[in-house]
Amino acid sequence: MATTPATDHVEREFTPAEADGVLAEHFAPWVRELGLSAVETGERHAVLRLPWSERLAREGGGLSGQAMTAAADTAAVIAVCAALGGFAPMTTVQLSTTFQRPARGTDLLVTARLTKLGRRVAFADIALTVPGAPDEPVAHATAVYAFPG
Repeated sequence: MATTPATDHVEREFTPAEADGVLAEHFAPWVRELGLSAVETGERHAVLRLPWSERLAREGGGLSGQAMTAAADTAAVIAVCAALGGFAPMTTVQLSTTFQRPARGTDLLVTARLTKLGRRVAFADIALTVPGAPDEPVAHATAVYAFPG
């Protein structure tokens, strides 16, 4: 299993079960409390499910932006892990989220796709959608990660 960033593609598949293991082992307790789970992983992407919870809702019943942003960041880290074939230390150096419509009473799918994976940095594009409505995003995020030298 790869443990350092590389521009080469990984020879082995990083499974959703392994992604769930990374979520359990490498993320802060408050991130784990979001209840994220891996739905799909691929060579340069990951899809996580953010389950609906009244605890994550804000006034008016919409899912909070903080929860969606944390889910986007987490999904992008898992996409990097999928591309590398395993966990590697990294730091978020940029994260921007645009909220497009409210999410009320529904789980979200958080799909992170790497647009560039280099030796020192990775770039990701993240879409947050309602299951069954992939063309109607709730939010969109972009992120940049740096790998320690």
